[in-house]
Amino acid sequence: MSEIAPSGAEEGVPMIAAGERAPRIEAPDQDGRPVRLSDYEGRRVVLYFYPKDHTAGCANQAAGFNGRLGEIEALGARLLGVSRDSVRSHARFAADLGLRFPILSDPDLSALNAYGVVGEKKMYGKTVTGVLRTTLVIGPDGIVEKVFEKVRPADSAGDVIEYLASHPA
Repeated sequence: MSEIAPSGAEEGVPMIAAGERAPRIEAPDQDGRPVRLSDYEGRRVVLYFYPKDHTAGCANQAAGFNGRLGEIEALGARLLGVSRDSVRSHARFAADLGLRFPILSDPDLSALNAYGVVGEKKMYGKTVTGVLRTTLVIGPDGIVEKVFEKVRPADSAGDVIEYLASHPA
């Protein structure tokens, strides 16, 4: 997995924090359809940022969310994934895993930078710049309720469901 110095990364952009208004983003999903965060106004949104399609951790995380999508939706939330991969890559990734939720393509890093989820991380003993695996819960009012940083792919869906169940909107 190579994520060294992604083109378009903005240095020093702080990660969004709970209590802040979620930046309005728009990006195409795996089918090329434009998706706007504003499409979900009045609803809770789980927005998760992941590094790269077709990698073990990212596939594990996406499959975990997909397998528990009904629980997330039953708790009143919509799920969106975001990475810098292309629409074409997302289409293959979604088809391979049978994903039933939108994954947004952000190759210019506009959404990733808006949320401050590009930064330094350790990979195989080296410090690289890449997408920081982060999950947010955004309230119906557009305010970030919860930020999960340094997310473990295997625990991601369960952590989100536990939060949603214990913090009803």
